[in-house]
Amino acid sequence: MMNDTGELTPVAAAAGTASGVRRQRTDIRTRDLINQAVASIPTLGLQRAAEFLATMNVPAEVAVRVLVYPNRRRIN
Repeated sequence: MMNDTGELTPVAAAAGTASGVRRQRTDIRTRDLINQAVASIPTLGLQRAAEFLATMNVPAEVAVRVLVYPNRRRIN
């Protein structure tokens, strides 16, 4: 995973979970798209929410994490 300086970082450190400390989210657009997709799951279903995120160019690993593993979502 690449950080802001273009260096590769370990996945655990990039996720912010290695030390139990969460980083502040910096991508507001992706946050809003994810929130919209998650909120639409009860009415539209998981498949449509996943299609929406793919259409909006949300990275696949992020979409899978938030849609399939809700306990891995970041706390707002």
